[in-house]
Formats: sequence, C-alpha cells, structure tokens
Amino acid sequence: MSDHSGAAERTRFVVTSNRGFAAYAQDELRSLVPGTKFEELIPKETYLMNMPLGRAEALETVRAREPIFVRHLHPVDRTVPTDGSSRDIDAIAKAAADLFGDGGQGEAVAVQIRKSDGHEGEYAPSELREAIADKLRGERGARLVVKDAARIVSVFLSPGTAYVGLSTAEQNLSDWPGGAIRFRKEEGQVSRAKFKLLEAEIEFGLDLSRYPRALDIGAAPGGWTSLLLERGAEVTAVDPADLHPSLLGHPKLTYLQRNAGDVSLRPGSYDLLVCDMSWSPKMMVRLVVPLLDALREGGDAIITLKLMHGKPFQTVKDSVRAMQHAMELRKAKQLFHNRDELTLHLRKRPNAPNVASGGTTDHRGAR
Repeated sequence: MSDHSGAAERTRFVVTSNRGFAAYAQDELRSLVPGTKFEELIPKETYLMNMPLGRAEALETVRAREPIFVRHLHPVDRTVPTDGSSRDIDAIAKAAADLFGDGGQGEAVAVQIRKSDGHEGEYAPSELREAIADKLRGERGARLVVKDAARIVSVFLSPGTAYVGLSTAEQNLSDWPGGAIRFRKEEGQVSRAKFKLLEAEIEFGLDLSRYPRALDIGAAPGGWTSLLLERGAEVTAVDPADLHPSLLGHPKLTYLQRNAGDVSLRPGSYDLLVCDMSWSPKMMVRLVVPLLDALREGGDAIITLKLMHGKPFQTVKDSVRAMQHAMELRKAKQLFHNRDELTLHLRKRPNAPNVASGGTTDHRGAR
C-alpha cells in the first residue's frame, strides 16, 4: 500500500547528510516545515523523515529552498516488511515494479540500493538490484541505466523493513546513491581536493571549460589549479607554499608565490575565482575580499568555508555578508567531498564597488 494518499497525510523520506552533520540538516528541514520528525537509520548520517505535507508539496518545498546539509533524499512510496531471507527479493522487486503503474516502456531507469549498518540478509544488495532490474525490463519494458536516468528506483534496507521510492534525480537532489558522488583517482593526481571542485561543477551547474581566465587563491599544492588548467583556462595561482612540481612551467600558469594579502591584480581581469584555503572563515574572507575586484561582472566564485566552531549557519551568514557588496550568493552546499566544511557558489554583482587597496599591477603573464 502507498504511504501517501492525500495532501493531508504525512510523507516519509529517507534523507542523507555528511556524517556528523545530520543534526544541522534536520534543523533546516524543521525550519522549512514545522512538525517534521526524524528517526535515525544510520547514526549521524541517514534518517527517516516524516514531513506533514503531501508528497508533491513536500518535494517542491525542499527543492525550492534546498537545505545546505541535505545531501540526498528519496520519497518512501512503499514499505516492505523483510526478514533477511531470499523471499525479500521478490517482494521488494514487485513493490518497485508496482510504482510504475502502466508506465515504464522504454524509460531510462536507475536502481539504487543502500542499507543500514544493522541490516543482514541472505542476499547481497547487488542481487536485489539485478532482480529489480530484471523485473522492470521484463514487465515494464524499462531501459536500465547507471546515470542520467529519467527516474530512479531507490531502496533503503533497514532491519525488518525496506523503504522503496520512485523519483527523479532532481527530486533526490543527486543522481548518485545517497548523494555519494565518486570520481576515479588518476595517476599523478596532485591532490584529492580536485574532487571537491569537480563535484562543485556538477552541483552548481557550471562548466569549468567556459572560464578562460581563472584565479586560484591559496592554490598549493595545486589540485584545483590542475583541473582548471586541464579545462583550458589561463590560471593565476596564489600561495606562498610550493605548487606541485608537475604544474610548474605550464604555459598557461602564472604562479605568484606570496601571500594573497600582498597581491594586486587588474580589476575585471578574471572570469572565475576559486579558493580552498585551510584557514578560518574570517581569515579567508579578509584575504579574498580585496581580490574580488579582479573578478569581472557576472564572473563566478567557488569558495570553501571551514566549519571550525560548530556554528555553520552563522559562519555562512557572516562570510556572505562580508562579500555581499560585490558578490551574490547563488548556492551554499555541503558536498560529499567536503569534510568539516561547505562550499559556496557566488556571482559578481553588476557595478560592484571596488574595495581593493594599493595599486592595480597586472600580474597575468608573470612567471
């Protein structure tokens, strides 16, 4: 039986956050919809949300004001009692197929299975995934895919219960199971920090190849710089520490080995500003604000904020306020590849006042 039959009923979701940040996500969700309740599925990470709205309204409410600390969610459209035996497979596969009604012919569908730490069964999640895929192909004519699906069948296995839902990637806030986006580590990769910028590109709907001139503040050892160079940008990297030797001598790299506070750049000379410094948000803002003049109108900034004192919402508010004379916040999100931090996407305002002190020496092209 469906878990929702009208707008007056409560709708349930399986929701995931980065480990240790679930409480902040729950605060955001309660603020969106008072009366929302939670039940833990994986400690400090995944939880069952019970929201006092109908399914469509609940999904639209979360998407319209997407919480910073919610990484992924999916609606619970069916609950299936389980006992861990192989009998679960047929029951869950049938529940998943029933969600399509008479539809599914030729539709690109992904099947995503996750489980709680306490779930034990005679079958592996991969067996369940294949059984659901076989049923959808055979009975619904669906076309099974791994990514870029029209809709996603989501199953979360917990002791005694399987939570099954059918939704789009946009409704889930992620195309990946639990929002855990994975990238393959490359041979010779400068640092894993590169994954944060790759994920930010996807999360914020950007295309890094469309920024011809980029400024990387606090660049060392050069994970973000390396990605921008790969995408064809001319990159100015600023950091007193050493860049990775593999980057030195790149024809499109300008390396300013000094503190960001000692650098002056020509106004409007960059299309993209990025910053992933391991400093306090206050210090980061102090260094970045004078360099915002170097970003052209309409240019983008991707900045990570370290969450050091257990007050993430105030940290975001204070940091954005310090830059609001020049920058408009487009989105704040804790990414899967963030740890004790989150990532901001900002855009340069038209006619933003210049605040940089000192000269306007153009360092582009310097070696």
